[in-house]
Amino acid sequence: MRSYFSQGLFGRDLLGSIVVFLVALPLCMGIAIASGMPPAAGLITGIVGGIVVGAMAGSPLQVSGPAAGLAVLVFELVREYGVVALGPVVMLAGLIQVIAGLGRTGVWFRVISPAVVAGMLSGIGILIVASQLHVLIDALPKARGLENFAALPGALISAFKGETGSVAALMVGLSTIAIMLGWEKLRPQALRFVPGALLAVVIVTATVGVLGTPVNKVDIQGNLFATLELPTFGGLASLAQPPLLVAALTFALIASAETLLSAAAVDRMHNGVRTNYNRELTAQGVGNMLCGMLGALPMTGVIVRSAANVQAGSATRMATILHGGWLLVFAMLLPWLIRMTPVACLAGILVFTGVKMVNVKQMKSLAEYGRGNFVVYAATTLAIVATDLLTGVLVGFALSVLKLALQSSRLQVDLADHEEPGMTTLELDGSATFFKVPVLARTLEQVPPNTRVLLNVDRLRHVDQACLELLTEWGRNAKARGCELVVDWKALHTRVEGLRRAA
Repeated sequence: MRSYFSQGLFGRDLLGSIVVFLVALPLCMGIAIASGMPPAAGLITGIVGGIVVGAMAGSPLQVSGPAAGLAVLVFELVREYGVVALGPVVMLAGLIQVIAGLGRTGVWFRVISPAVVAGMLSGIGILIVASQLHVLIDALPKARGLENFAALPGALISAFKGETGSVAALMVGLSTIAIMLGWEKLRPQALRFVPGALLAVVIVTATVGVLGTPVNKVDIQGNLFATLELPTFGGLASLAQPPLLVAALTFALIASAETLLSAAAVDRMHNGVRTNYNRELTAQGVGNMLCGMLGALPMTGVIVRSAANVQAGSATRMATILHGGWLLVFAMLLPWLIRMTPVACLAGILVFTGVKMVNVKQMKSLAEYGRGNFVVYAATTLAIVATDLLTGVLVGFALSVLKLALQSSRLQVDLADHEEPGMTTLELDGSATFFKVPVLARTLEQVPPNTRVLLNVDRLRHVDQACLELLTEWGRNAKARGCELVVDWKALHTRVEGLRRAA
């Protein structure tokens, strides 16, 4: 402990914690509002993510808290089953994460294709933008992404007519976005640690207060738990319903994947202690179980706050813990200051965040690794926007598995002339699987009558039952055309995985 202070690590962690706190404060509240929950739900999750998960985490510099990626799921759950269902679902999701972490399955969450993850984040970003554009004018968002886009023109017209919504709120939201954009492009190097979101909130809130602009403000009680719905026995019993079990599993999978991919990204930002993925997953599960008990939002490891933590020079997990402490002190002692914040200002921050989640550079990098990656990315994004998050991720995962199967079954099939008259060589290079049966069959059909076919398997890595049966059947029927299949059957059978294991 003495070396911790003597080496100046505490000073680095203290500065880092303040920077992360300033980034986290508006995001915690904004994500809660986007989730259809009171701002206190986001603040409590940020506090638990900092103090509890920060102390246990397997990734010391990663920051945990409410994530925009789960806002869509929470919004749909609360809309369909009420706030009373959120706590039990989050508790069960946390329990699943704890079991997965203790079962040492953490590293397996990283096998998800980067194209699926990128598509998931882009789809979530588009959905956040679609919903928060309505909040930007003090209007209520619709349930689905496509509905939000379809209803937006009418909502804007209604706001300008003064019927529903507010043009003043729109100006507040646009001003927030403009300040964040300007600060991102023009901020001095000496002030790079000052987050644009905080600067926008301070300037816009002060302006609204001075001018007395009539817009909706954040509603938060002096008691953080006053607006939350704590789990009841009835709510816990509702987990027997299959849709809520699926929701809990979805929360656990999405939160775990986002957390561990974020942790991997954080590891690339610094040279310190590497992530223990199983410990990180267990810590996230404990945090989500606690958030569920408190009726708060689910949490994940979040890359924006984690990147701010690393860039601020934080040295240990103490920075994350301290940021949770600052959130607790601020929420308990200064709720009146939070109540001055316009809701449209927080919506502007989330619109900005949502647009950033649709990363154009990442699209280009995915395309560099092959057209198939971009197809998986685009399909995942579109499926999420058109349906829901779980369906979109499953579509992306299925396409990535199909892409892998197609790539692993690449086979070059060639008929080459042989030095002996009346003989030709059938060259098989790669993996002969059922995907390649049509290609192999068409090639064999091109063999002229009265030809001996020598099958060369030197470069054949694998053959499955479908292709093996095709070759056997062709060889058996070839005599009717005066043909013959010449093959080293023993060598061919060594390329059959099942037969090789049996031998």
